[in-house]
Amino acid sequence: MKNTANANSPYKASLTREQFCFYEMRTTAKLMAGGLSNEEVMSRIVHENLFQYPTEKSVRSIAQMCVSRLNSMNDDSLIKAIAEQPVDVSKQICLYAMMKDSRLVWDFMLTVVAEKYRIQNMTLTKMDLNVFFMRLQEQDNGVAAWSESTITKIKQVLTRILVENEYLDNNRSETLNPVLISTTLLNAINADGDKSALPAFNYFE
Repeated sequence: MKNTANANSPYKASLTREQFCFYEMRTTAKLMAGGLSNEEVMSRIVHENLFQYPTEKSVRSIAQMCVSRLNSMNDDSLIKAIAEQPVDVSKQICLYAMMKDSRLVWDFMLTVVAEKYRIQNMTLTKMDLNVFFMRLQEQDNGVAAWSESTITKIKQVLTRILVENEYLDNNRSETLNPVLISTTLLNAINADGDKSALPAFNYFE
């Protein structure tokens, strides 16, 4: 029954091994922006070990993840921006790609982080993360089947995502910084009709 629940769940525990991976995302985006097909991108990354990983299996796995995340935005201009824009802008678009590719990250950014900004409560504590996962476990049998260690690892990944994008100063910080959405991402989200994502970047109309 648990396997069926996990298969049907929109939430995936793969975040335990699939981190923010900014360097890998940018490397992949440069190849995609250069006009290579998904298969050609995968081949280049794996055969040249562009991520400098110890095993081909790990390179292939993360390369597939990067291609999936980039394609989930369905916007070539944003893939090009990840490849070419300054690091802070590029990272922010990588976060958006991660949200589009992961229902878990999407829900966390919108129901926890965006809500904090909306009510101007600039604290983000371990309790907020605990409550988020307790709600998910109540709503979803797949998440309810995850082990405590899996949930702990995912909490760590989510926290690191926030640190990478300067929402938090470090892993121990409980104070949210007032982030500013880049014009590049704002214009693309508006053009793509995906405005529901904007509050995750502290943008409210």
